[in-house]
Amino acid sequence: MARKTVDCRTIPNEIGCTLAMSGEEEELLEAAVVHAVTRHHEADSAELRTWVQSAMVDEVAALT
Repeated sequence: MARKTVDCRTIPNEIGCTLAMSGEEEELLEAAVVHAVTRHHEADSAELRTWVQSAMVDEVAALT
């Protein structure tokens, strides 16, 4: 399964959050929802989870 990433810098937010996280889609969804609830004061809802999933993009591997 491909890794996904979500980056608060690409999402308008009032707190100026710069957190980016990545992982397998299901674990990323859970971590991003916890972050949205605890840091951005969002309610954990089906709508939030759908929105977080729509903000996920494929992770691009760093070239070394």
